Amino acid sequence: MMLPEVESIGLNVAQGATLAEGFYWDLDDETRAWSKRFEAAYGKGKPTMIQAGAYSATLHYLKAIAAARTDSAKAVVRKMHELPIEDAIVRNARLREDGRMVHDFYRMRVKAPAESKAPDDIYDLVATIKGDDAFKPLAESACPAVRK
Repeated sequence: MMLPEVESIGLNVAQGATLAEGFYWDLDDETRAWSKRFEAAYGKGKPTMIQAGAYSATLHYLKAIAAARTDSAKAVVRKMHELPIEDAIVRNARLREDGRMVHDFYRMRVKAPAESKAPDDIYDLVATIKGDDAFKPLAESACPAVRK
């Protein structure tokens, strides 16, 4: 379950549910500022985890092209693995050898209607889950590139 599903069923039904999100528009000042720009450009509401993730991935790709000074796929992918990933969307992120982006995840609780101060005020942060705890360890990866 993500933000659009919670909004669809409403706080009356979803209140108290806990879920994991990789991004929430109201997490901190950085996510709020980025989300405000996104909403102004998109015009259809706050960004979801999927929309924010696509933006972050594209930004990282473009940073890797700039750092590699080429758009050669091998050079760019190598640079993507070398560069840390830290932006308004993700925290403490890196791209592992198997291609998995490991980053902080957030355990959220859906607010009760009385706790919500605005239509988009949906979650309370319960816990930050460090990336190494949120994702399967590299040793358990099924990726053929790391199974050699």
